[in-house]
Amino acid sequence: MFLFYRRMIAATAALLAGAFSLHVMADPNCHGAFANPITDYCWSCSFPIKLAGSNAVTMGQDENTSSLASSSNPFCACTDPPQIGMKMGFWEPVRMVDVTRTPYCFVGMGGVSMDFGIETAKHAQTGKSEARSPSAFYHAHWYTNPLMFWLEVLLDDKCLERGVFDLVYLTEIDPLWSDSVSTFIINPDVVLWGNPIAQAACALDCVSATAFGFGRDELFWCDGCQGSMFPLDGWVGSKVGGVQASSLIAARMATKLHRELLMWAASGDDGLCGYYPEPVMKKTDYKYTMLYPIPQTKKIAGKCCQPFGRSTALWGSGREFPVKGEDFVYQIFRKRDCCAGNLLNYMAP
Repeated sequence: MFLFYRRMIAATAALLAGAFSLHVMADPNCHGAFANPITDYCWSCSFPIKLAGSNAVTMGQDENTSSLASSSNPFCACTDPPQIGMKMGFWEPVRMVDVTRTPYCFVGMGGVSMDFGIETAKHAQTGKSEARSPSAFYHAHWYTNPLMFWLEVLLDDKCLERGVFDLVYLTEIDPLWSDSVSTFIINPDVVLWGNPIAQAACALDCVSATAFGFGRDELFWCDGCQGSMFPLDGWVGSKVGGVQASSLIAARMATKLHRELLMWAASGDDGLCGYYPEPVMKKTDYKYTMLYPIPQTKKIAGKCCQPFGRSTALWGSGREFPVKGEDFVYQIFRKRDCCAGNLLNYMAP
């Protein structure tokens, strides 16, 4: 049923996209770049790599509390197709998101502007973000970018998401993205978290993500030091800086797509044999790194990526500057636990 729902949404989105007229044009307000997969990515973010429930290679990187870490049984079995293998865990680069102030500006595709022929809510609200300072409004574009698969980094591609680089979601044609009232449809629980007590708990999430590795999954309405995860729209109520605001938008996009069952989880024992729906996203299953305007490749304390919610005060310093440095691109890493290999191939006569 969930698979049917995902396919129906994807098919409807494809039909709608095909119905819109597309115009590629130059826009002096649109800047960006294609990321070099060799020099612009924080590849150490893929670590730690776990084999049989134990850390094989850590590289000093952050690791969450996956259920596989404490599993006493190093082997696993799947039924479709029949398989007996060894438990393996790593962080897979699977998605890319660009965050922009200019509608239809695809920062991660080289800064090209494509008009789909639809007037966005941001057009109708020009100047609203400035009037509501320090509030800000951003659009976001979500791409599939399974780097390890199309670069053939791992030989056992059964553990990798298969696919190509592709644009799969843009907020300009999403009527919920610009309206905090309408977005109540997908996050009705916001009524429970939109109060001072619930928001004060986000300070704990901030401390946890910054000082102890990851935020707290039970505080799912918080994005740590970045602010409130809800409502799931493009309005940032308390903008501190562009890196902070765009990091919040990236986390909201991941949360929003989980709510809409367009993004599935792949961690823990439940993910050994495939992906599963997770309407309430686990923040601890995600890390991200900046690709634009300045690739986040220089390590701080041995790391060049971070989980959702960690303070941007250190790693984000100097990564925002006027004109070309006010839109952002991030690569998203998702925790992947899988049943690697197939011992049945060796036991067959």
